[in-house]
Amino acid sequence: MIVNDFWSPVLLSLRVTVVATLLSFPVAVSVAWMMTGRRFKGKAVLETALMLPLVLPPSVIGFGLLALLGRRGWLGQLVESLWGQQLVFTWWAAVFAAAVVAFPLMYQTVRTGLEQVDRELLEAAQVMGAGPWQLAQRVMFPLAWRSLLTGYTLGFARGLGEFGATLMVAGNIPGKTQTVPTAIYLAVDAGDWSQAGAWVATVVWVSFCLLAVSQWLRSRD
Repeated sequence: MIVNDFWSPVLLSLRVTVVATLLSFPVAVSVAWMMTGRRFKGKAVLETALMLPLVLPPSVIGFGLLALLGRRGWLGQLVESLWGQQLVFTWWAAVFAAAVVAFPLMYQTVRTGLEQVDRELLEAAQVMGAGPWQLAQRVMFPLAWRSLLTGYTLGFARGLGEFGATLMVAGNIPGKTQTVPTAIYLAVDAGDWSQAGAWVATVVWVSFCLLAVSQWLRSRD
């Protein structure tokens, strides 16, 4: 086992997941905040659409991302016109894949936490003159911080383990787009169980530490 070959997909997976969650988490929190306590026509349909990546097969998500990020997709064409390179088969394509699959878990967890905030506290803040953003910033988010933390943690773990859609849009190029899940697949396919087992143990350890830190921070309050 070559050390550089071992750590390359690990470091790339961490970089991809960090960027993906930093992009998707603010969106998930914002959408959850806008959906909490509001009733409007088509809300059920919209929420169903937001949760779809959680249940769709990875191949379907990968196909949709290819249609969006490929040379025929509007985002792919925009990036290629601005920077002169395509998005697919780059680590940025893996970022988009991880962000898409992480979003539903973040959104669902954060929305559940926001809905559990005492309505009387919100009404009292409104009586005192607090606007929508002040309500979110000073009342809802501080009271629901456990859900925000849990949502980010679950999204990070989900993004770290993304495989199918990543393989379709980013490929499995060693040193460039090969993440830990795709590296494990290639190692098992090649019969290298020792290296595959080492990568599996690394992912399990990272995920365990992440969840343990999240639980420790929640228990301190």
